[in-house]
Amino acid sequence: MQDWEGVLDTLVRERGPALVRYAFLLTGDRAAAEDLVQDAVIATFARRARVREPRAAESYVRRAILTTCVDGYRRTRRWRDVQHLLVRSDEHAGPERSVGDRDQVMSALATLAPRVRACVVLRFYEDLTVPDVAQQLGLSEGAVKRYLSDGMKALQQRLGALGPDDDERVPVTGRES
Repeated sequence: MQDWEGVLDTLVRERGPALVRYAFLLTGDRAAAEDLVQDAVIATFARRARVREPRAAESYVRRAILTTCVDGYRRTRRWRDVQHLLVRSDEHAGPERSVGDRDQVMSALATLAPRVRACVVLRFYEDLTVPDVAQQLGLSEGAVKRYLSDGMKALQQRLGALGPDDDERVPVTGRES
């Protein structure tokens, strides 16, 4: 059993990049992903006595990343709903640029609602089973299946239908062991 400082050091050194990639899939933005991981690590280790094993710490941090991301999206969405009443938009449409497959996938993921996106990321990036996704998100298995169905339909509309060899689930970037 390690002290919390050793666990924190091990987690950040060995699993930090994997945690940032996970957060990146949820947020679609590298800087936001790094901030999200930092916030999740702080939230997890604020209660030092609880976390004594690096593997358990990673699970707590991943859960905190997911929860913080979904909650942050809700706050951002509420602000977007009323922002037009208070602030003039300074956004200007720019010319479209061609993007690679990765950018297209990230763009398509960004169009999904937060729970749908979380279900898709947990199922296909984290390679969790439907019951595991349901447990992680506190949803019923039926709700997870519905979110996955809706997410896959939306992704197929944006990215095209899966080919016959694409029936196997292949993560965008697999988890490191």
